[in-house]
Amino acid sequence: MSDIYEKVSGEQDFIKKILAKIPGFKGYIERGDRRMSDKLLREQVTLEFETLYGRISGLQRDLISQGGLEYVDDLEAAVIKLRQFIDRVKTASYGYSGIFDALKIKEDKLAQIYEYDAALLGLSDEVSSAVDNVETSIGTDGLDAAIRHLVTVSQQCVDAFNKRSDVMKDIAAE
Repeated sequence: MSDIYEKVSGEQDFIKKILAKIPGFKGYIERGDRRMSDKLLREQVTLEFETLYGRISGLQRDLISQGGLEYVDDLEAAVIKLRQFIDRVKTASYGYSGIFDALKIKEDKLAQIYEYDAALLGLSDEVSSAVDNVETSIGTDGLDAAIRHLVTVSQQCVDAFNKRSDVMKDIAAE
């Protein structure tokens, strides 16, 4: 998480470095760097989950070809939840507002939003594990439970994003 922020802030151009020395501009530049970090992080979250989404679609095709048509709808519940999650992460407002916007986000609140975004990335490991479980359960009695678990984990992704949205709403209300 902080690696992305450090990378962005370390790549400041010469003018930004000069402006950082001007009183009042340093905080603005740091918020801009955090905004770019937030964007990069959410792009990575999207990329990770698009890959998982593709894996699940592949599993659906496998199930159809192996005669497991009755499981495809159950698996589709997870696909829909992950698609919703991916689309919301892609289109979410950045954890920062411009210097002239009506809504200003303080550095500590921005860090809190950034933490939520980093947690979203961590959820990809849980989803990946659940997808692995479904994949290894195809053709066994444990397939129903594996799919239910994947649907549950997919819903947790949506719920985690909703919590991020709640934080953004709280910030806007301040």
